[in-house]
Amino acid sequence: MQIAAVSRDQTRNTMTLMPSLMSDKLIETYGIKAGAELIRANGGRQRLEAVTSSFRALEGGRVTFTVLNETHHWVTGNSGDRMYETIDGNATKKDSRYLAITNAYLPGEDSVAEKMREAYEKIVEGRAADIGFMYDSIEAHPATPLTPEAIRIVLPKIRGDAVWLRVETILQSILDTTIAPSRSRRMWLNQIVASEDALFGPAEWDVLRNEGLELKPGDEIVMGFDGGLRDDATALIGLRVSDSYAFVLGLWEKPDGPQGKDWEVPREQVDSAVHDAFRVFSVQGMYADVALWESYISEWSATYGEGLAVKAPGKDAIGWDMRTSLKASTLANERLMRSIFDRKVRHDGDRKLRRHVLNARRRTNNYGVSFGKESRESPKKVDAYAALMLAHEALVDLRARGKQVRKRTGRGFFL
Repeated sequence: MQIAAVSRDQTRNTMTLMPSLMSDKLIETYGIKAGAELIRANGGRQRLEAVTSSFRALEGGRVTFTVLNETHHWVTGNSGDRMYETIDGNATKKDSRYLAITNAYLPGEDSVAEKMREAYEKIVEGRAADIGFMYDSIEAHPATPLTPEAIRIVLPKIRGDAVWLRVETILQSILDTTIAPSRSRRMWLNQIVASEDALFGPAEWDVLRNEGLELKPGDEIVMGFDGGLRDDATALIGLRVSDSYAFVLGLWEKPDGPQGKDWEVPREQVDSAVHDAFRVFSVQGMYADVALWESYISEWSATYGEGLAVKAPGKDAIGWDMRTSLKASTLANERLMRSIFDRKVRHDGDRKLRRHVLNARRRTNNYGVSFGKESRESPKKVDAYAALMLAHEALVDLRARGKQVRKRTGRGFFL
């Protein structure tokens, strides 16, 4: 048996409880020898051990049961996702089981806890096969106010048999203004909520999902493009004109680990994706942030600009420089926010687009609400959201001032 976590401190918290659960008779009957990270029984033939996030070392373990501890901390950055995959593989080979225990996850981190919750919801909704997945969570109603009266009623129901959690002590933490309310809701009420400076939470984005949407060649679309070079992602996002269906045409991100060393965006692939989009769909407009991609954008404009129904406000038909106009970018962001809140945008549940949207943070300026990353060096990318904003702005302009484009027949007439 294994107690697994992404840090040694987490496993230690659980392992230190084990000796207190063992009676003297149990220890004597099975010859238990307890240690800080390894408990042996029956002469070492059985073991209860603590393991951390070295997924390669775990490969091939003949484990009969595993506890996955605090899976809301199991993310790509600490190899928690790879560790989960290894544990699942070991359990499958041995026909054994594992149990994940966690607090409410932070949406957008793409943690193992978040993936498990989404997998469970797909099963419940009939969108995925029932593989014997059991999910148990007691969560407070979303409208629960963080008031003393409400907390004293709700918290005893949420904590269940964890009677060592004192309501009055927790209430003091919840009422502490130095603690973000979103953290209190995740920690004590088991609510899945985004941080306060997030533009959107899962409630606003996931409700727009419609997996029955389908693109067809020839559909009228607009496109948005936000390009990077090395660390930042590069995204090409489309919006269908008829129903504001958002979809990913391409998303290129730096790989994690050794594969990411000296990585650069594959510009030829990006260029090919743009040309493919113009070939397959009826593109009415494309707005592209020019930073780092000026030469490509000039070529796209020269090739396709004449046939676009709406053109960018920059020097060519496609270039839309987000660096030069804070006001224009801010107003464009607010228009997209309003469309999302009013449920006028749709999507098919693409996980990568979802991650970028939920990563976007609120940035207030003199003109209103703009957006940005969590921090300048944050690995949580928002480039797909930026591209979505540009596509949406192209759609807004198309509906407001777009011109009818006559399709070329390839025929000429001479008098």
